[in-house]
Parts: sequence; C-alpha cells; structure tokens
Amino acid sequence: MTQILIPLPAYGFDPTEVAIPWKILTQAGHFVQFATPGAKVATPDQAMLDGRRLGIWKPLLRARIDAVEACALMAKSPEFQAPISYADCQEKAFDGLVLPGGHDKRVKDYLESKTLQSVVADFFTAKKPVGAICHGVVVAARSCNQETGQSVLSGYKTTCLLKSQEMLAYTMTRLWLKDYYLTYPGLTVEDEVRAALASGDDFIEGPKPMLRDSPTAMSRGFTCRDRHYLSARWPGDAYNFSQAFEGMVSGK
Repeated sequence: MTQILIPLPAYGFDPTEVAIPWKILTQAGHFVQFATPGAKVATPDQAMLDGRRLGIWKPLLRARIDAVEACALMAKSPEFQAPISYADCQEKAFDGLVLPGGHDKRVKDYLESKTLQSVVADFFTAKKPVGAICHGVVVAARSCNQETGQSVLSGYKTTCLLKSQEMLAYTMTRLWLKDYYLTYPGLTVEDEVRAALASGDDFIEGPKPMLRDSPTAMSRGFTCRDRHYLSARWPGDAYNFSQAFEGMVSGK
C-alpha cells in the first residue's frame, strides 16, 4: 500500500486542503499518515469550518459543505487520531508528501519547523511526489537543499496563494478580524515564494481564481506540475490538486 505523509500544524490547518486530499487518496487505496509537531491530534481552523467569525462574507470564505463533511469523517479516522511527530518523519518510509495550507497565525509551528523542512528537502532530493497547496508552498520554499543551500523550489515552476487573493480576504474582513488573513503581516505568501525561485518566470499565476472546483466542475481548479512537484493556490483548487497528486503517486 502506498504511504503518503501529510504534516499538519497543531492548530489551524485549512479543512478543505487537508480533508479533500485525504478523502481522494484513501478512496484510491493509499494510506495517509498524519504528523504534527508533538504527535498530538491536530485541530482545524474553526473559523473555516463554521464561518461564525467571517460576518457577511461567511458564504464566500468558509469551507464548503462537502469539505466540512469530509473533515468530520477524517477527524474520526484511525490515522487522523494517531499522528506521529515531525521528528519521527523519515522520507524513506513514505512514497509521497502533501503540504496543505492554513492561514491562522498558529500555523507557524508548521511553517517554521526546521525539522519538517529537512524532511521536505529529503523528498525533493529523492525526487518523490510532493504536493503543496496555498501556505503549504511556503514550507517547500523554506526547505533548503543541503548541498546548494538554496530553496528546494529553486529551478522549479510553482504557484501558491496569490497576493491578490490574500490581500482581498484581508481587506474584506480587516474591520473586525484585523490581520487574521495575513499570517505574516507585511509579507504575502506569493512574495516569499517568488523570492525563493531561480527566475521570476518560474512563478505561474494560472487563470483568475473565481469559483471553487468540485467533482462536477473540475475546470474551475488549477494546478502547476513540474516533474515530481505539484502545486496549487487555494481551497478552490483542492479537487484538481488531489486528483492530480493521486495520479502522480499511482504513476499515471
């Protein structure tokens, strides 16, 4: 059985970007191993699940019902209830790696983990399938090749959460949520990812993100693939991202 590693923060992962890949990968017969900083069960960003803090923008910003339901199923699964620690993650034990996102400031234990970044670098060195979506691309961008000292994304094409998307969500909610949507005020995800690339031409924006994809509306989603590395921008790309990654680990 193919073994897929999905590391998570202790709190604040995006439910769509974790539960949809989990659902599609497990339905295809792959085993998903979750990992957290201290091997304790992770908690999703509650605002994305119930939308209560999102005010008038709740219908647009919260996770869609299919993702909420998938997250509830995932939370009850044996694999979700038994995560390992980042320190126990070894590239050679897995066939693929998925790096999901989440923007609550408490995801920094995930985004800033040197231990996790070392594991990510090992996956790139081994050229095993790596998928990163939204803020998950930041983890990849911060992971360095030990020989070159450069980001593992240097020389790869990638996308990530667009600056326009991040700033729009912040602008829509800043009156009552302050900088909730800015994980790092003053530095957007796109800014940091672009700085890690070998060339500005390696950043791929994709079509303008408008509506979320779904099993019946796949054309709405977007992914960028470069060799063994797959990236996507936001929860609206989750189905395309998940199916494309499943194809990679299945050798399709």
